[in-house]
Amino acid sequence: MKICIFWHRRDLRIHDNAGLAAALTSGLPVLPLFIYDKDILDHLPDKADARLTFIYDEVEKLAQQTEAAGGTFLARYGQPLAVLEQLVKDFDVAAVHTNEDYEPYATQRDTTVAELLKKHSVEFHTYKDQVIFAKDEIMTKSGTVPKVFGAYLKAYTARLTDELLEPRDSKKTFKKEHLHHVSKEKSGVRPTLKSMGFERKEQYFPPTRLPADSIVRNYHKTRDTPADEHGSTRESLNLRFGTLSVREVMKQAKELNPKLLAEIIWRDFFMMLLWHFPKTATESYDPKMRHIPYRNNQDEFQAWCEGRTGYPLVDAGMRQLNETGYLPNRVRMTVAGFLVKHLFIDWRWGERYFADKLLDYDMANNVGNWQWMAGTGTISAPWFRVYSPESQQAQVDPKMKYIRRWVPEVGTAKYPKPIVEHKFARERAVEAIRAARIAAS
Repeated sequence: MKICIFWHRRDLRIHDNAGLAAALTSGLPVLPLFIYDKDILDHLPDKADARLTFIYDEVEKLAQQTEAAGGTFLARYGQPLAVLEQLVKDFDVAAVHTNEDYEPYATQRDTTVAELLKKHSVEFHTYKDQVIFAKDEIMTKSGTVPKVFGAYLKAYTARLTDELLEPRDSKKTFKKEHLHHVSKEKSGVRPTLKSMGFERKEQYFPPTRLPADSIVRNYHKTRDTPADEHGSTRESLNLRFGTLSVREVMKQAKELNPKLLAEIIWRDFFMMLLWHFPKTATESYDPKMRHIPYRNNQDEFQAWCEGRTGYPLVDAGMRQLNETGYLPNRVRMTVAGFLVKHLFIDWRWGERYFADKLLDYDMANNVGNWQWMAGTGTISAPWFRVYSPESQQAQVDPKMKYIRRWVPEVGTAKYPKPIVEHKFARERAVEAIRAARIAAS
C-alpha cells in the first residue's frame, strides 16, 4: 500500500496544521513522524535539557492522539537523511509532507532531503505554517527586501485578512480512514530520553492553550512590568515548538490588542530577514560593524552570565534566565544592551548563551534582536545608543519588586559594586565603534 509521511518539526500539534491538513487530504494514508535530530541534540550543552523534555512530552501526546484516532505514529532518533532513507526502504512511500522552516540549517537540510527523496521517486511537499507571510511575499515597492519594520508592518497589516487566519482543517480529517496503521513490530519502539542519552528536566511550561482574553487585552499596559507574572502572554514557547498555531495566536491578538499583534509580526519579520540573509546567524549584517574591537573579557562575561554585575535589573534578569529559562522582553533588552555596550563583548557570545538557556529560543528572533541591540543588523538601534540600566530599572521596576525576588541581597554588603561605571562604559563603546566604522570606510 502506497502511503505518505507527515514529518512533524516545529508544529507539535494536530489542530490547525497546514502541512498535516494537506497530507490528510492527499488521498494516501498518512504516517505521522517525528525525528529527534541527532545533529541538533549532539550540540546541547546539558544532558538534562528542559526544551528536549518539553518536546518529548509533546511528541508522546501526538503519538497517543494518533493511536486513539486509529493510526500509527513513528518517532526516530538519528540524522534526518539516514532516517528518511531507511523509512523509504521500510514502507512504500509516495510522498513526504512537512512544514517549512527558515533557519539556515533547516533550509540546507531540506534541500538535501529533497534530493534524496527524488532519487527514490518520492515527492517532497513543504507548506507555509509557522508564519503568515514568508520569504519574499512582502517586499518594498522597488522589489527589495524590507529593512524598516514600520513599512513592513503597514504592508503586512494591509494584507492580513481574516481568511488568512482561519484554521486549517487538520483536526477534522485526523481520522482512521486517513491514517496508516502498522504493527508495533514494524513501527518500532519510540525513543525515550534515557535511550537517547538524556535526562528529564522538570520546568514550568506555559499551558498549550491560548492565554486568557483579559491578559491579551491588557498586554500593552503590562508588557513592560517584569514583576507582573501575568504581564506577558507567555506564548513564545508554544509558538516556537508549534503547540499553538500562529493563526490562532494572531487571530486573538488582531481582535483584542493591536500592540500584541505588532509584536507577533516582528517574529515573521525576523524570519523573513534570516531567510534572505542566512549569514547573519553568525555574522554582523553591517560590513562596517564586522571588525569591532570587542574586549571579550571572560571574567566579566561570566559575571554577566551569573548575575553578578552590580546592576540590579541586569542581575535579576540573568538569574531568572538561569533558573527558569524565561526572560521578560524589556529585561532581555536591558541585559543584552549591557553586555554589548557596557562590557563591550561580542553580541555572538550573548546570542550563544541565550541559545543554551532560553526555553523559547528561536534563532531568527534571537539573532535579530541581538544584532538590533549591538547596532550591527539588517535593522538596528543606532550603534551609538547605550541604554542606562538605572533608567530602565526606574521605568519597569521602580519599586524593585522584580529585583528583590531574584536579587534578595541587593542593598546589602553581599551585593557587588557595579562592574563598570555607566558613563565611562558608554564613552568607551561609542568611541571604539566610531573608530572602527571610520577605519572600515
